[in-house]
Amino acid sequence: MLATAPEAGPEDGDAAAAEAGRIARIRATLARMYPQATTALNWSTPFELLVATILSAQTTDAAVNQVTPALFARCPTPEAMLELSEDELGAMIRTIGLWRNKARNLLAACRILVERHGGQVPRTREELMQLPGVGRKTANVVLSNAFGIPAIAVDTHVFRVARRLGLATGTTPERVEQELMEKFPEAEWSRAHHWLIWHGRRICHARNPRCQACALRPDCPEGRARAGGASLEAAAEVEPGRRPAGEAGGAGRRSSRE
Repeated sequence: MLATAPEAGPEDGDAAAAEAGRIARIRATLARMYPQATTALNWSTPFELLVATILSAQTTDAAVNQVTPALFARCPTPEAMLELSEDELGAMIRTIGLWRNKARNLLAACRILVERHGGQVPRTREELMQLPGVGRKTANVVLSNAFGIPAIAVDTHVFRVARRLGLATGTTPERVEQELMEKFPEAEWSRAHHWLIWHGRRICHARNPRCQACALRPDCPEGRARAGGASLEAAAEVEPGRRPAGEAGGAGRRSSRE
């Protein structure tokens, strides 16, 4: 005789309702704290956003914004960028981290844009991720910001804040993305990405989070633990693409494809 699963009791319903209420409060608080949240990268066309996002891997948005005005003036289209040699393009982005690899990737991506897409930035994640230097995070940034297609891009800020708030438990960006898509309505996906980034930059810092000043602390497991002199985080915090010690499996894709 097959065993049957135990029926859900009133306690299960109460717990689910409490968690739903907690998530709703987090969403409302983030929306109230960051009503104007948007990307910090400067861009005016999908191609410019694609280039800026590729450049932003392992580099601050402020550093990218310092080089893109001259770059975009010289190279407003993929065709124009292909007129530069790798050395010439590299010289224009030399202050950006990993500039040699990024110059190579940008030119290779521009060739694909011209040869396969008529010089236009594609509107699907699959096509975007075929471009050198573009991984799931960068593709989601372009989809949501340039084309208004709902997506949640998971960078280090989103990954860290989502886990601390108890919105996700995954140890890879892909898993955290899926969990966040379940927690936020689709209409909020793009805004949720920006809310979590802004919160990570302003309050929920990696090393010294400002829990005492955080309006989310009543609904944040990590914030409440820190207020009591403890922390729920492991001694070595899991970062996107890495797994905790002892967990099987390989690392996820990192910045060279983000």
